[in-house]
Amino acid sequence: MFEVDVHQGLEQNNQQGQFGADYVRVLASAAGLIWSQDVVDMDGVDLCLKLPGRTARGFSPRIDVQVKTSVRLVNRDGWVLFNGLKEPQFNRLAGPDFSVPRYLFVVSVPRQPVDYTDLYTSGLLLRYIGYYLSLADLKPVTEPDRRRTRSVRIPASNILTAATLRALVTETAELPTV
Repeated sequence: MFEVDVHQGLEQNNQQGQFGADYVRVLASAAGLIWSQDVVDMDGVDLCLKLPGRTARGFSPRIDVQVKTSVRLVNRDGWVLFNGLKEPQFNRLAGPDFSVPRYLFVVSVPRQPVDYTDLYTSGLLLRYIGYYLSLADLKPVTEPDRRRTRSVRIPASNILTAATLRALVTETAELPTV
């Protein structure tokens, strides 16, 4: 039959990024949202998520998100620390000047891609967990340098679920608690 080359497929960083985006897509589907992706990434938006139809917020509300992944998130004193945003990426999320709300989604993933999922008789398990953060209240970096990174602190309670994802899109006054 066929010989399998264990080195075939996505390079690990690309696979990790793809899994992070797929993690968000699964939650969006569970939340009844539509996702789309720009053909060319010109402004740091990985996914657009929207709720089709008329809502209290208007017709088909949406958010834009940048998805990052990490194998080594630090969770300390109620905060998740993420330092994987280069300054230009930070600037594409920071500040209030966006017509569509923007969020940073950070998905904590296992070190080995083989551990991203497990199948049980009760269902499919995706590892590990995603977090969200709006940077609208933060000031963009005046002279961004792509060689420097900007750290952000995400409240550990900002967990991505189907319910919180839908609330982010509809701008529900109170996000559901886990």
